[in-house]
Amino acid sequence: MSVPDWIAADWGTSHLRVWGLKAGQVLHHAASDQGMGSLTRAGFEPALLALVADWLPDAQVTPVLVCGMAGSRQGWVEAPYRAVPCTPLGGPLAQAPCRDLRLSVHVVSGLKQAKPADVIRGEETQVAGFLAQNPGWDGVICLPGTHSKWVHVSAGEVVSFQTFLTGEMFALLSEASVLRHSVAGWAEEGFTEGVAQGMERPERLLARLFSIRAEALLEGRDPAYARARLSGLLIGAELAAAKPYWLGQRVAVIGAERLSLNYAQALATLSVPVTTHDATVMTLAGLTAARALLPDTERPCVN
Repeated sequence: MSVPDWIAADWGTSHLRVWGLKAGQVLHHAASDQGMGSLTRAGFEPALLALVADWLPDAQVTPVLVCGMAGSRQGWVEAPYRAVPCTPLGGPLAQAPCRDLRLSVHVVSGLKQAKPADVIRGEETQVAGFLAQNPGWDGVICLPGTHSKWVHVSAGEVVSFQTFLTGEMFALLSEASVLRHSVAGWAEEGFTEGVAQGMERPERLLARLFSIRAEALLEGRDPAYARARLSGLLIGAELAAAKPYWLGQRVAVIGAERLSLNYAQALATLSVPVTTHDATVMTLAGLTAARALLPDTERPCVN
């Protein structure tokens, strides 16, 4: 098996993804459901080794760069937040304690904003990856997901950002609320209608959410239409609230393909210039950029 120069890790609340890299190429990839939310502090190293142990040579130390929730207060080691405005990446990196002498693990810090109070942990690495691939770019980066982020970037720095609970609300409403009986599948026209309604009258969001259930009972509304409309209502309300970010700006959307396309479609109806970018590609580019922040003793490993 080929030996990587270093290992990149994206450690979220519910999942862990790792890549072994050499000379800019991905040699190995693995993933598990051992996210931060299911681990005690003592469980992080075993969870990592379960995926990468076979990649590690015995005669040398392999650097591991980690972004995401492994750096939270409940994670492997707390990587303190850095206050905006600032570059998306900055040192020093937090070093996690390891018993296995083949590992040297460093964790990227998140970002914080005092007013309005907000935090980012993990997405800053995707922002850094995007800027590394698009030097000199100014505008707004939208990172949809469980907690959607809108990030204003200028002169290579994160100026401000705002988080929306849109993805989590969609999961809760579609899986745990009364609406779960009425939604399944996907119909594009439902999404389009929902976005328009959410944008036009965001103050009516709660009433329109219940109308999804009422339409199912009284009109036999197609569950695929209903589920897409639910997503559209939530994203439309988010766009209405995020207007100070996207108005007059170009927007880059970084996320999973289907979700990114939904946001891009919604933004296009507002005549916002928008591009979409793969979250995994940006994460790897950001962690590659973070290698410059490694301690001097480990920088000779950097190619």
